[in-house]
Amino acid sequence: MKRILTTAAGLSAVAGAALAGALDRSGQSIAAIFEKGSYVELSFGAVSPDVSGNEVAPVGTDASGDMAGDYLQLGTAVKMDLNDRLALALIYDQPFGAKADYPAGTAYYATGTTAELKTEALTLMAKYTLPSNISFLGGLRYQTFAAQASIPFVASYTANGDKDGALGYVVGIAYEKPEIALRVALTYNSKIKHGLATQDASLLTGGAFLDSTTSIETPQSVNLEFQSGIAKDTLLFGSIRWVDWSAFSIDPANYPPTTPLVSYSGDYTTYNLGVGRRLNENWSAAVSLGYQKALGGFSSNLGPSDGQKSIGLAATYSMDNVKISGGVRYLDIGGAQTTLDGAVPSASFADSSAIAIGLKVGYTF
Repeated sequence: MKRILTTAAGLSAVAGAALAGALDRSGQSIAAIFEKGSYVELSFGAVSPDVSGNEVAPVGTDASGDMAGDYLQLGTAVKMDLNDRLALALIYDQPFGAKADYPAGTAYYATGTTAELKTEALTLMAKYTLPSNISFLGGLRYQTFAAQASIPFVASYTANGDKDGALGYVVGIAYEKPEIALRVALTYNSKIKHGLATQDASLLTGGAFLDSTTSIETPQSVNLEFQSGIAKDTLLFGSIRWVDWSAFSIDPANYPPTTPLVSYSGDYTTYNLGVGRRLNENWSAAVSLGYQKALGGFSSNLGPSDGQKSIGLAATYSMDNVKISGGVRYLDIGGAQTTLDGAVPSASFADSSAIAIGLKVGYTF
């Protein structure tokens, strides 16, 4: 029963973390290492955002059209107990990403602008449990980062950042009380520094591509995840995730403006709270709510959103050693203003939203 409820609650990592603010995608969950016994899982998510706005005076009145491209999320994990105290896990996720695609052929100032950022991470970590049910967590994370952009309204700027790989780490502590399905886990994810070999060009370079190296640090973050049985067949669960986005920027050497290509005015903290319920021996379900406070100020033209609210539903079917979970989440994406000069608004984005669906298959062996 506890295992079924925990799986329904944990599905928020599939359909819930996507579009969690700024470039956040996976939420960097390490939930797989808490599974009992030897375990393998595969997760799939699909996210369909609808983000659009309108120019404001004195820039104009034209509409942007939907500028946010659909994307997929993949994840997998393998976990093994070496003995009754020590467990190892290998986790693959896609922690950060972005996809901007302004419709071409419109009168909107950013028409034809495209940008895409992709990351992949492989985390090898261990969990050592003391007799007091306190666990210490730690491991290494190898992450790759690649990005490209075409921004016609900024001096016809085009850039390609080749894929770069670099190491970081994760450390944490957890407390568990299995008889009431209680678990509280606090983890710290280090920043990871990349140096992307970049080729970029603009009207200021005469259209010629120049070579440089763009230094990028994906941000440090802290995850607090918790769950506990609160009544017969009922589980309360939630999470708080803080990400140091104020320290993040993408600023290629030949990007024409004096401001970075991508930066954020502050740090995002995302809250999730939910309830899971066992329906019978095979089925359980969960509902969760999410909230992220808006930072205010201007947002990037490549990601015009600020804060969000969400609601998610999930269900799990468990039979023998197999668990199959599915979920859907609706996100009300906070409105934002963009700018061309850093001083006055150029466009206003409102009434944006997204639908995220997820599927996870787990097998205990």
